[in-house]
Amino acid sequence: MQGYAPEMTALRRDIHQHPELGFEERRTSDIVARCLTDWGYEVERGLGGTGVVGRLRCGTGSRAIGLRADMDALPIQEASGLPWASAHAGVMHACGHDGHTATLLGAAHYLGDTRGFSGTLNLIFQPAEEGLGGALRMMQDGLFEKYPCDAVFALHNMPGLPQGQLVFRSGAFMASSDYATIRLRGVGGHGAMPHRATDPVVAAASIVMALQTLVSRNVDPGEMAVVTVGAIHGGQANNVIPDSVTLELSLRALNPQVRALLEQRLRALVEAQAQSYGVQAELDYRHGYAVLVNAEAPTRLATEVARELFGAERVTPQGAPLSGSEDFAFMLERVPGCYLLVGNGQGEGSCMVHNPGYDYNDAILPTGAALWAGLVQRFLPLNDAATPATA
Repeated sequence: MQGYAPEMTALRRDIHQHPELGFEERRTSDIVARCLTDWGYEVERGLGGTGVVGRLRCGTGSRAIGLRADMDALPIQEASGLPWASAHAGVMHACGHDGHTATLLGAAHYLGDTRGFSGTLNLIFQPAEEGLGGALRMMQDGLFEKYPCDAVFALHNMPGLPQGQLVFRSGAFMASSDYATIRLRGVGGHGAMPHRATDPVVAAASIVMALQTLVSRNVDPGEMAVVTVGAIHGGQANNVIPDSVTLELSLRALNPQVRALLEQRLRALVEAQAQSYGVQAELDYRHGYAVLVNAEAPTRLATEVARELFGAERVTPQGAPLSGSEDFAFMLERVPGCYLLVGNGQGEGSCMVHNPGYDYNDAILPTGAALWAGLVQRFLPLNDAATPATA
């Protein structure tokens, strides 16, 4: 796969220099569609708005595999100072989706050249992963009806992990993400005469403290849950009691039952706290991404392929779950599959994603592409002796 590394690097840096936000990935989609067409794939555009799907059929195999890469960037001003830094103010590839796209394109080129499999390969280039639910949009547009898959796979880079280290996990791997807005309405007044007002600030403070008990006293200690109050808005002057306060919350869980419990307890707690302070409460609860759950058989297969390609020392078969979220979870609710991590490196230059100084490590592009190619060859073998692509 090293022979495709210069092409992947050039593609990755070009996409990085021209980032596009969710559902605006027109230039990126143009690049993807042009490459896939040149390499012999059937190409459909427009699924999920700016999504692209490439299909390649080889041999007589009846099974189909799906590989997914996300394409969107983030509304962040880049500060990397690199020659290929973003040319667009306020937008950058701060999560590595440029690398995910280039990785899948590298595998696509190799598989288009070699045709070393029998069955159907569906390459899914998804828009708007960053909070906008592009996976759902593609599915609503008939993704898996048009391109049925027996299993689907996706990867994400992870700064802080050794370069090229591959991390798998069967079961729940990424958390759900839900959001809530709490609006408290009281009676405003002069700060010197609080008895003539109904103070929503005090109620908000009490709610913030009480929210900590959702995890510490309602959730099983063996389960993961996170409740974060990320913003509080209320008042403008130190001697004025405002008539309203707004709180913005993020809630995460690795278990669908815990996710439901957090919502149930939040609603009851907010209502009871508001009544105890004599204020009115309005709760707007919004469900975000689901818990990402990897199926056992596809995860085991991908892990085996990784070991054969890179050796056991570069493979973590059952890594720790993450509290971040991913909309690939919705695809895994429809089709069994596996989401995995590839180490972006450690030390200098390996800052975390969603950071203005972040950059994808081009040295791991061949690792991801070789894994994808080997997985396709194993999942769609020409014969029982099929061997994964060499790294």
